[in-house]
Amino acid sequence: MKDRGILYAVGAYIAWGLFPIYWKLLSDVPALQLLGHRILWSFILLVGIILLKHRWADFRSHLNARIVRIYLVSALLLGVNWLTYVWAVNAGFIIETSLGYFISPLLSVLMGVIFFREKLRALQWIPILLAASGVLYLTVSYGSLPWIALTLAFTWVCYSLVKKAAPLGSLYGVSLETGILFLPALSFLIFAGISGAGVFLHNGIQTDLLLIGAGAVTTIPLLMFASAVQRIPLSMIGILQYISPTLQFLVGFLVFQEPFSRTSLIGFGIVWLALILFWLENNYARRKSTLPVTELGEG
Repeated sequence: MKDRGILYAVGAYIAWGLFPIYWKLLSDVPALQLLGHRILWSFILLVGIILLKHRWADFRSHLNARIVRIYLVSALLLGVNWLTYVWAVNAGFIIETSLGYFISPLLSVLMGVIFFREKLRALQWIPILLAASGVLYLTVSYGSLPWIALTLAFTWVCYSLVKKAAPLGSLYGVSLETGILFLPALSFLIFAGISGAGVFLHNGIQTDLLLIGAGAVTTIPLLMFASAVQRIPLSMIGILQYISPTLQFLVGFLVFQEPFSRTSLIGFGIVWLALILFWLENNYARRKSTLPVTELGEG
């Protein structure tokens, strides 16, 4: 079961890492329409899965005003994250999107301190401050905040915080989130079609199939990730999660040949160093906590 969990996690992170290649095939589709189709077909696919599993009645039984309010917040955060991501990819900022997901784990730790009063070990502050200095360096070098990376990081971390308090499982939760966004997305796409700006059914069969496939591309990695979390330790998830931004970075740099200056290398290098230190400190602390008392020098 553990081996299958690792495969699910690796598969999900590889899929997320290769996302830019898929969205680049839809570079002629406006970002808002691309977001609308991503929501539309994801919801339809998820509802289909629930119906095939004969769980629609169970899904509806979990819904009440409190749960809808919680998932309204997570749906809005997810929508902003998805919109920022698809726009950034097709605007040529794949490398900057990878930065957002590189700093997300460290931002998650900081949010835990702020919102859940979690205590950090003294050495954990070093990578967090180092990552902040890397972002500050890039800000000064660019002359502006790396807003794409920060928007992706903050929306994803805030989304994760909301999901931490959310009561539904992955399938029901994502179904409700996309369901909340479904009518606005459908209304926008209908308006775009009526006004003559709609892409669906107007740009060829390949574009139509890719837009429909956006639902599967979005939901399958999410479901794989949910299955992985149930099977393997979170510490392993923490290690594997860097597959995704690493692949995004390589796709942006090697496949689409986005510019990566010496200045960017220094800023990214500081963030990468922070992640390495964070990983080493976590491993050391975990190993120390599992050692017998005599090995710790307390007996």
